[in-house]
Amino acid sequence: MTESITSMFDIGLERYNAGEGPDTLLPVFKEICDRSPKTAAAWSCLAWLYLLDNKPEQAYKTALKGVKLDQSAPQARVNLAIAMLEIGQTGVRKHIDVARQLMAMDSQVRHDLMESLEDGLNRKPDWQSLKRVQSWLSES
Repeated sequence: MTESITSMFDIGLERYNAGEGPDTLLPVFKEICDRSPKTAAAWSCLAWLYLLDNKPEQAYKTALKGVKLDQSAPQARVNLAIAMLEIGQTGVRKHIDVARQLMAMDSQVRHDLMESLEDGLNRKPDWQSLKRVQSWLSES
């Protein structure tokens, strides 16, 4: 495959934004992560797709990689917090606090995160862990 990682990533995001689901996008983002393992945004997208696909264990492991690669990525922190809630892992508050700090410093970060959470609820309306995280982040 000669497609560049950036092109694959952009096309994957376009497909997601057009309404495509994790069933077809998971393989795309897995390949991006395999081919470019230090791209934090790709790990964050992959974790989100795992969460949407009800695979919280895989989401947790993937989100950990995303946070390790970029500790100041708010979406990576949110994904990790949601995955931790889903699997009953402790330490969620630390990641929520970091996301809240990042949101307080940049209104665009706040807007993007809240938009992402709304998108998650549109795709998965009864997502209780996401609703909890959304509530915590709305408090800031």
